Amino acid sequence: MPFSDYRTALVTGASSGIGAAVVRRLCAEGLQVHALARSADALQALAVETGCIPHAIDVSDTAALTALCAATPFDVLVNNAGVDRPRKLLQSQAEDVDLLVDVNLRAVLHLCRLVVPGMVERDRGHVVNISSIAAAYNFGGNSIYHATKAAISMLSRQLRVDACGKRVRVTEICPGRVATDIFAHVHGDSAEIRERFLDGFELPQAEDIAAAIAFAIAAPVAVNIGHMEITPTLQVPGGLTTVRPGQSQA
Repeated sequence: MPFSDYRTALVTGASSGIGAAVVRRLCAEGLQVHALARSADALQALAVETGCIPHAIDVSDTAALTALCAATPFDVLVNNAGVDRPRKLLQSQAEDVDLLVDVNLRAVLHLCRLVVPGMVERDRGHVVNISSIAAAYNFGGNSIYHATKAAISMLSRQLRVDACGKRVRVTEICPGRVATDIFAHVHGDSAEIRERFLDGFELPQAEDIAAAIAFAIAAPVAVNIGHMEITPTLQVPGGLTTVRPGQSQA
């Protein structure tokens, strides 16, 4: 069981939702977990609860990430931090592009650059990248988010090529809709938003995603679980739109 082979973990976006659930699960598995997010207060509360080591750092702060990764050799890296600005590219602003690329992609590239060489040198490690079903399916006019998550999907595959020959495993987790507060962060916390995205739906919980990650990590070291798509039973991605010339698309 590789959990016994691993000592340290770094989880980004750790202050709430999936990230906090992953911190709780990895702490319960006996790892020393470094929890990274912008919210110092939420991280401190999580540290009191779990014993994790909090780091109030913005993932776009490459210098701070570099210093953290130089100080601690991480055996498990969970790239969970992510943001969204749900607009079509035709209506997007420059800051939308910069924010999503910085948080959803650039930070992940830097963390893998900083952490994976040590894993290769030690001949052990596990990278878990949280992407989305948006990496594989087009829907909703959310172009920048889809593009960044698709890049994470390809990065996850490419990391295995780069580390080939060493016992470094890479897992991409692709959630669909999960019952977390991400919708409040993106759309605003209101009864309308909760009704639109959460109320009345049967949805996976953040703890379910954490359990899937733990399953992948706990697999025998000879097993790499490369890709897990996790959606509600009552959610199916896909669709087809056909319009006449000049007809606007809703």
